[in-house]
Amino acid sequence: MPIDDSRKFLPVNIAVLTVSDTRDLASDRSGETLAGRIAAAGHVLAAREIVKDDAGLIEAVLRRWIADPTVDCVITTGGTGITGRDVTPEAFARVLEKEITGFGELFRMLSYQKIGTSTIQSRAIGGVAGGTYLFALPGSTGACKDAWDDILVWQLDSRHRPCNLVELMPRLLEHLKAA
Repeated sequence: MPIDDSRKFLPVNIAVLTVSDTRDLASDRSGETLAGRIAAAGHVLAAREIVKDDAGLIEAVLRRWIADPTVDCVITTGGTGITGRDVTPEAFARVLEKEITGFGELFRMLSYQKIGTSTIQSRAIGGVAGGTYLFALPGSTGACKDAWDDILVWQLDSRHRPCNLVELMPRLLEHLKAA
């Protein structure tokens, strides 16, 4: 991926939400993986929490972080499967203004190279709400590594060419200015 070193790196404030009925901070390997990669890339870990697999609880945290001007991006891990307890995409549907359809498509394409057709069980999605980027990743550490290393680290780097999500951040709320 081309990085243009003549451009300034702009750190992004990223919150990490783990969705799990069984994890706590000590056992949350996926959340820890994301937090470590966020810091290693030069970004700021703005917040980190764990909530149960409950759409209302997930939605409440998402809305709180969307309203927080110190959070630019939220990455969730867990709850994107197809079982009865997997409700993260449903919570996202309640808050998203625009879906970034290509994120889920690209994630599954990359995941297919590693886990084959099992990737159809992932409902990973991305989108925007209130000027905040939102990405829902599966709960496995491998999936979090793949999504970060192969997609998000590049799109959240202001130096990435030909374009990146960071350069769009000042324009995410322009529909409100026009109204």
